[in-house]
Parts: sequence; structure tokens; C-alpha cells
Amino acid sequence: MTVTLIKTKTEQGLLADFERGHAALPGTGWVERLRRDAIESFGAQGLPHRRIEAWKYTDLRERLTDVSAAPVASQSTIDRAAVDKALGPLASLQAHRIVLIDGRWAADLCDAKKLAKGVRVQSLAAALVAAPDWLHAKLTPDRASSADAIAALNLAFMSDGVLIEIDADAAPKKPILLVNLRSTDNGGLVATRNIVRVGAGASLTLIEAHAARDGGPAQPHANVVTDVEIGDRAAVVHIQVVANAPTTTHLAHWRAMIGTEASYRAFQLTAGVKLARNELTIAFSGPDAKLDISGAFLGSGNDHIDTTLVVDHSTTGCVARELFKGVLEDRARGVFQGKVIVQPEAQKTDGKQMAQVLMLSEDAEFDSKPELEIYADDVVCGHGSTAAEIDPAMVFYLRSRGIPLAQARAMLTESFIAEAIEKIEDEAVREALMAIAVAWLRRSSPTKD
Repeated sequence: MTVTLIKTKTEQGLLADFERGHAALPGTGWVERLRRDAIESFGAQGLPHRRIEAWKYTDLRERLTDVSAAPVASQSTIDRAAVDKALGPLASLQAHRIVLIDGRWAADLCDAKKLAKGVRVQSLAAALVAAPDWLHAKLTPDRASSADAIAALNLAFMSDGVLIEIDADAAPKKPILLVNLRSTDNGGLVATRNIVRVGAGASLTLIEAHAARDGGPAQPHANVVTDVEIGDRAAVVHIQVVANAPTTTHLAHWRAMIGTEASYRAFQLTAGVKLARNELTIAFSGPDAKLDISGAFLGSGNDHIDTTLVVDHSTTGCVARELFKGVLEDRARGVFQGKVIVQPEAQKTDGKQMAQVLMLSEDAEFDSKPELEIYADDVVCGHGSTAAEIDPAMVFYLRSRGIPLAQARAMLTESFIAEAIEKIEDEAVREALMAIAVAWLRRSSPTKD
């Protein structure tokens, strides 16, 4: 039996916003046709809901009740000092900054002209106006993407983003820090699209930071899609930070393709966000590649943080490691869905996955759904998931040495999260992320026995 869902007020509003405002978005010709096809796809599917297996724990039809996609007008008072303040510990990183304000390229705040040789970064909006054929091919959804309503919404409303190209064998010494800053009191939807292409033998460290200035939008909504192509023997480090955004809805999707003997190290820190859905879709395009995905999520109040991961092994000899750790208190809810597919031709696959959560409240909730689909016989694969309270024996041990209760619990919580953050190899980046996590944990640290 087919059940037809009546469009919610939010869905109707998004469709109406597109009709009113799509002409002001960048690009014409095939860009406009892609937008039109995408909004029709979204209209047919609607917001994801619990009847869709991948969204059973994060029903957007219920949670997104008042979202507008009307154009967001940026404030002109944002300067580098304001960006530094919003970034917090990340502001001290030695990196090339690319800044988007309310979803639009901020040329006066970008370091795009100071990049290393073989590194090019440009505004997606400018590329959409130029409309090269390769970009058309890149943005055209494949069959899997066509079934993703949130990706369709992103394609329909994308206002800007970045194109990052690293030539073969180029090795920039500094990371690229992509800052997405919300500045206005308009809490509407901002959709951005990033495309990263790393040539054979090249390397790149990319940090995506999502922040809001003081007194920023009351209920901002972000929809971000980042596509990463990693050439043979290339190495990419990719980090996302979304923190201190208690009224924000953040929907992000990373899609990565890893070449022969290439490596992709990804990390995501999500702390204090009203609603976050971090989706990662990873595929191997060549043998003997390495993947390391890790993350930390910290929730309190009524925060809802969802990490959904699909890793598709379709070639031989690839190694994958996945570690996610969370801390939940009050009525916060964490979700981890980790699916690993090993195709028949993916012999010699070595994959391990683990999700661990520390529960600091009886009212907190953690839903974990690890999955393995293995169709090859010469593989080493495993997964695990745990949820537990702070070990009272460890608390007793610390207290017996004169450490106060609150401090003892805080120390144990911080060391628990540190195991995931320590997977970041760059010391400066690792310390900045640990500072963000520790600040959140100490502000939210429980004092109960």
C-alpha cells in the first residue's frame, strides 16, 4: 500500500520560497534547470521522516516546523576581529582563511590570493555564473543523490560555497580554514556547496568551521554539502567544527571518493547544537587506500546530534578505521548509524568501527545502529558500540587522592573525549579542538554522585 504524505507547512513554505526567490540565485541555463529539477525532487519526497530507514531517529517533518529559505541579507559590519571572536580557539591557527558570511563569499576577509603554488580557491557562485561543463557534470545528481531530499534542497537553494583545486604533487604547508559565519538576525536557511579536488600525490588539510557572531540569528538553519575527490597517492585531512550553537539546525553531508593508495583522515566535532545531522558517504575508487574517520559529539538540554556514516568498499586491500565518542546529559539525544559495505571484489578489506557514549543523565538517550554487509570472504571487519555512565570506581580512585567530586568527574569525561580528538595529528589543530571541547564540558559538567 502506498501512503501519500500531506505536505507540512514547512515543506509548502520552502517550495513557495523557491518560486519567489530562485531568480536571484547565481547561475542561469543548465544551473537553473538543475535547480528546478532539484526542487521538484524535494517536492516529491518532502522532508525526511521516520518511515525512511536512514532517518528513523531524526524525523525532520517533526523537528523542522518553521524554516524559511527567503534570501538572507548579510550585515556589512563584519570585520576580521568579529570573525576571530566567533572562531574562538580556532582563530589562532596559522591557516589560509576563506570566509562565507551568511552563505556568501566575503572577498575582503579571504586569503584566496595568498595561496601556495598549485592551490586554487574560488567562489562557487562565480563558477555557477561561468557554468563550465565539468561543473555541470559534478553537480548533476546520480541515482543515489536523487533520492536524498536534503541534498536536493541544497542544490535548489545553494547560494555560494567554495571550489578548491590542488594540483598533482602540490603540498601546501598551511591548512585552508573555511569559515561559515552567520551574522544577521534572520535565522533562515542558508545552503552552501563545496567541491574539493585533490590531484595525484598532493596533500591538503581543510578545516570547516561553522560559527555565529554574538547576537547572531536566533534560529539559523544550515544545509552544507561537501564533495571531496582524492587522487591516487594523495593525502587529505578534513575537519569540521560546529560548536556553541544552541539554537542552530545544522545538516551536513560529506561525500568522498578515495583513489589508489590515497588516504583520507576526517574528524567532526559537534558541541552544543540544537539539531545536527552529520552524514558521511565514503567510497574507494582504487585499491590499497586508507580511511580514518573519527568524531566527538557533546550534547545537553534537548540537543539532538545524529552521525550517519556509509563506507562502501568496492576494491581490494583498503583499510578503514572509524571511532566516534559522545557525551550526553540532561535530555540530549545522540544517534550513530554506521554502515560498512564490503563488495564481492573487495578482498583483503580491513575495517573496524566503534561508537562509545558517556551518559551523564538518566534522561539522555543514545541510539546506535552499526551495520556490516560483507559479500567477500577474505576480510577482517568488526564493529562495536557502548553506552555507559562514569565508572564509580574511577571516581572513588580520584577522590581518594584528594580530588573534589566535580573535578574528578570532569577529568574522567575530558579524558574520554580526548581519545577521539587525539587522532588529529596536527598539534595546533588538536589543541584548539580540545580547548573547545573542554570549555563545553566544564560549562556543562555535572556534580552529582
